[in-house]
Amino acid sequence: MIRVLDGGPLTTVQDLGRAGHLRYGIPPSGPVDRDAFVIANRLCGNEDGAAGLECTYMGPRFSVERACAVAVTGAQAPVTVNGQPADRWTTIPLAAGDQVRVGVPRVGVFTYIAFSGGLDVPVVLGSRSTYVRGRLGGVEGRGLRKDDVLQLFDRPAPQARAVATPPPDTEAETVVRVVLGPQADRFTEDGVRTFLESTYEMLPQLDRMGARLKGPRIAHAQGHDIISDGTALGSVQVPGDGSPIVLLVDRQSTGGYTKLATVCSFDIGRLVQVKPGRTVRFTAVSVAEAHRLGAAHRTSLDTRVVGRGQPERQERP
Repeated sequence: MIRVLDGGPLTTVQDLGRAGHLRYGIPPSGPVDRDAFVIANRLCGNEDGAAGLECTYMGPRFSVERACAVAVTGAQAPVTVNGQPADRWTTIPLAAGDQVRVGVPRVGVFTYIAFSGGLDVPVVLGSRSTYVRGRLGGVEGRGLRKDDVLQLFDRPAPQARAVATPPPDTEAETVVRVVLGPQADRFTEDGVRTFLESTYEMLPQLDRMGARLKGPRIAHAQGHDIISDGTALGSVQVPGDGSPIVLLVDRQSTGGYTKLATVCSFDIGRLVQVKPGRTVRFTAVSVAEAHRLGAAHRTSLDTRVVGRGQPERQERP
């Protein structure tokens, strides 16, 4: 059992998401930095989709009622156990009564906490993920609060300590790969060139729905409105002001702004870890190149955790 002593500004329960409901206006949710979430679970010996916590800007403080293991990944946030510094990107064994605190990141935005066995919260539409705007999933469809109690699936903590390779420091400018389209023809050649050759600043409006960016205006050729059509993870909408918005896991199901490009799935996690005030550049790749890079990325992900045994499959309702 996990007892929340301080929930932080926005800490939510997430698993790998709620597939198949976007047509009804319900987004997939799940972690915005999928790689960090999956690695945290692997460090705890869990299946990739076990429910854990996503923390925005600052994490929670909590105590555990029985021995278990946790792992903290994602943004470079300080972690303490009973007031003493603890390592990130590794398995952290805990004894009954231990208190864990996850602080404000020096670099990055979203931090992930996995627990051995995974969090046992109700399944809603096939997922334990929290969709705050719709008040679905997680703990009453909201962020964690003081005195919330979370149950863990009954599973022994891993005996061996595992370690993962963290991603490179994101203090420097982040380069994000995109595939142009589906409405790239609605922009001028200069507009497309501006998008690909300029630097864009991450704005404070970054959240689970989308990332707003500020930079040189991207010029439309035929106006910015279209008949609303479906959105995808990473869709780069450009409204009338010419500033790009990258849609994320809690995005709306349809949109009426032209979409210049789509961020490759393997770069979404890097994009969302850019703190407001820091900068991003975009570079275009072909669909074939995106598939090749995606396959290489998945292979690389499988090598980042050292010392982890194969977990048993958790039964899901």
